Amino acid sequence: MPRSSLFLSVASAAVLLSAIGGCRTHPDADLVVVNGTVWTGDQLSDGTAVAVTGNRIVLVGTDAEMDALIGQQTVRIDAEGGLVAPGFIDSHVHLLTGGLHLASVQLRDARSKEEFVSRIADFASRSAPGEWIIGGDWDHTGWGGQLPERAWIDAVTPDNPVWINRLDGHMALANSAALNIAGVTARSADVAGGEIVRRANGEPTGILKDNAMVLIDRAVPEFTVRQRTDALKAAMAFLLEQGVTSVHDMAGEPGSYEALRVLHDRDDMSVRVYEAFPLSQWRSLQSEIDNRGTGDDWLRIGGLKGFVDGSLGSHTAAFFEPFSDAPNDSGLFVTPPDSLKAWMIASDSLGLQNFVHAIGDRAIATILGIMEDVAAANGPRDRRFRVEHAQHIRPDDLPRFAADGVIASMQPYHAIDDGRWAEDVIGPDRIKSTYAFRSLIDGGAQLAFGSDWFVAPPTPIEGIYAAVTRRTLDGQNPAGWVPEQKISVEEALRAYTTGASFAGFSEKSVGSLQSGYLADIVILDRDILAEPVDSLGSARIRMTISNGKVVYDGAR
Repeated sequence: MPRSSLFLSVASAAVLLSAIGGCRTHPDADLVVVNGTVWTGDQLSDGTAVAVTGNRIVLVGTDAEMDALIGQQTVRIDAEGGLVAPGFIDSHVHLLTGGLHLASVQLRDARSKEEFVSRIADFASRSAPGEWIIGGDWDHTGWGGQLPERAWIDAVTPDNPVWINRLDGHMALANSAALNIAGVTARSADVAGGEIVRRANGEPTGILKDNAMVLIDRAVPEFTVRQRTDALKAAMAFLLEQGVTSVHDMAGEPGSYEALRVLHDRDDMSVRVYEAFPLSQWRSLQSEIDNRGTGDDWLRIGGLKGFVDGSLGSHTAAFFEPFSDAPNDSGLFVTPPDSLKAWMIASDSLGLQNFVHAIGDRAIATILGIMEDVAAANGPRDRRFRVEHAQHIRPDDLPRFAADGVIASMQPYHAIDDGRWAEDVIGPDRIKSTYAFRSLIDGGAQLAFGSDWFVAPPTPIEGIYAAVTRRTLDGQNPAGWVPEQKISVEEALRAYTTGASFAGFSEKSVGSLQSGYLADIVILDRDILAEPVDSLGSARIRMTISNGKVVYDGAR
């Protein structure tokens, strides 16, 4: 049978691949990407093409070298000069919540009290009576910094309990209906590691922070398995549009892992998931591993997520010195350090990986100290401790990341978001080592980038733009906010690929374009390594290939 090639536009490649069903009658490649600029995860390749057989990469080479692998059934994709890179790995997402929030009231960009209220009113008018309104992702800095109150929305939500979170997830607003259902009143006791914001007479305003949020959380009806699996599928489809083929899913959402297992067992996963359990539940995780193992390339467990403090925007991040705009407040510890240390010693002794959220400088210094104590107690091993967020680091603590082998798991989009107002909260001196990408890399630390979705959009191109330019969302820092902490495009790409795969113990299967690796590939519409950084803002995902199949075609 004579050889011939199928020359396909990006727009038609996915259609044909679906039609042929990957059927192969001889040892030709199932799919080849040609005419690209190939970045392997470590460096630019001399080649321009990638070949895939089944779900594995079989060759990274030149267009000419692909000729020997192309048969009648081979799908040939023209990258049109765009960057061909490993599928992005988002090392910090809240997958179920992200999916649920896609269908929720959208408040992130509300820029006034009136807009905030009107969007909730409109959403409530389309909601069934008694249905809870959740999500929202509001940002009070968008309208000057005044925290919303239940009085703002009670009149427009008479038939629906409302429990909508700030975009960082560390405080939320309840309307009177939700407070009544949960039994939260002026007589309700304060909660350690949290706060019920009150009026002068002790009545709750409707804002609850960090650990106090459980008072409302426990009153919200549980989602059904169908609602959870639908939300997870929506989340995965959205991630694939952003070029994300793997995520590290942080603990917290009840029923998330069980719903992922449902999808996995019916062969319905489209994004690879490394799942973390709450750190306090380390026994449960070990029991799950004993019973089922750690999983496979689609769904894998082994991580534990803990918290030291809250967030800067909620004034619950823990600092050594008070906030500049609240001189009697320096944040709080969500979890007592003694509890963190005991859980981490126990879980680490079993070989489980620990991720710990720490944002303020006191929180970061505290968890680094605990990690050092755990390593000393349990002895040397390849443990890959992670500090999640690592946002506001004291200069003296920067070298400890590399010295202790601690991964800085960071979300660069936060820098261009928080940079609009962070200096007002922590002052001009402390911001010099905030989101310290450059200092950490120069000091030899390992970075893993992610989004913190639902808190921020799961868009690696925007994350790369943020890390490289540090231009805040309000346009007020054209040269970059704390510009000395900028990094290069290639350094940012590494943090979303090889750095993130290392952070999840998957560096031998994903995060790189190498023969034998899983065929997770993203094609951009341009070579962002060669173009001016100003063009990053307009770069787009042309195609996403997951497990050897085209799963998103941006030209369609």
